[in-house]
Amino acid sequence: MAEHEAEVRRSLIGRWFPTRYLYLRDGDDVKAWALTPGRQILGAAGAVLIGGWFLVASGGFALDMVRQSNADRTVARSRAEAQRLNADLQARLDSAVVRMTATTGSLDEMAEMVERRHAALTRVMTMFRGVEGAPAALAPAPALNADRNTPVQRMIAVRMDQERLIARAESVASTRAERLRLAFRLAGLNPAAYAPHNASLGGPLVDAGDPRALGAVLDVDEAFAVRIRNAADNLSDMRQLADAAQGLPFRRPTSARTTSGYGVRFDPFNGRPALHQGQDFAAPLNSPIYATAPGIVSFVGIRSGYGNVVEIDHGRGFKTRFAHLNSMAVQAGQRVALGQRIGAMGTTGRSTGVHLHYEVWMNGRPQNPARFMRAGDQLVQQD
Repeated sequence: MAEHEAEVRRSLIGRWFPTRYLYLRDGDDVKAWALTPGRQILGAAGAVLIGGWFLVASGGFALDMVRQSNADRTVARSRAEAQRLNADLQARLDSAVVRMTATTGSLDEMAEMVERRHAALTRVMTMFRGVEGAPAALAPAPALNADRNTPVQRMIAVRMDQERLIARAESVASTRAERLRLAFRLAGLNPAAYAPHNASLGGPLVDAGDPRALGAVLDVDEAFAVRIRNAADNLSDMRQLADAAQGLPFRRPTSARTTSGYGVRFDPFNGRPALHQGQDFAAPLNSPIYATAPGIVSFVGIRSGYGNVVEIDHGRGFKTRFAHLNSMAVQAGQRVALGQRIGAMGTTGRSTGVHLHYEVWMNGRPQNPARFMRAGDQLVQQD
């Protein structure tokens, strides 16, 4: 039975991969090479591996391009939404002017409404302390001249300025929060994991579970409370994501040009396909290498194939590795800051020339460093 199965296998192999001959003629000399079934099978397997590698590499490149395109579209949508909000604001202001000009209600009631909104806005503005550019964007308009304008006109002007301020607060918070969310997505990270809504700013803006309750706490109408809550939520996300980004390896380890990227490539020593777990940078010998995020140096020494290595633990499950260094400028256990010089570029270990091999690890698994660097570029654009 076994002999019969073997005969069947040989028959199938002979049918698909019959022995073929290649002839090469050089003048009167003719040389022949026999392509046995075994050699043909090895060649076909190699072709499949190379084709698979090209598919994986092309797929990864295409995925990165799609993510970048999606990020650009999201920013465009955010800008369009801000423009829509501004147009909506102008329509509400025009309507408010008509209503308040034609109203027969008492001036005291109008004044009380303006005062309550002013108190609520004061709370919102205090949340933006320390946010770059916020003081200029959220500066109130100059008061109207009391000698040239009636009390109603002055209250209308204040009401319009309040609408403008809350709209600007919503826009500043949402735009900056969305850009940070995009940076995290470019790195392949879930922004919600770094900005949970149950860890927000605290106080009545969080304790009030719905707009009606928040309106009661702030003593303003529900529609105004909704807008305050939106600004507060986006501002909370922005601050939490910004704080998290400060501790993640989003920056570049060197200003040198990039060479080999993350993914399957041909090993420069044996020519076989192999997974390249990092990003390579090429520059002259002893070019400075910098920490890509703050952290604690977890290893300094020699690792097989990597040569001289510095590894930094950044917390949250993130670690970076800098390999083939010519010299190291830090020690194990040392705390390093973002941008601190940790070593110099070299060619130690399994290396074909002077370069830095840089890796990013998350929860024990290698990641594509290019994604994290793109996220860092997004943050630099925001700054």
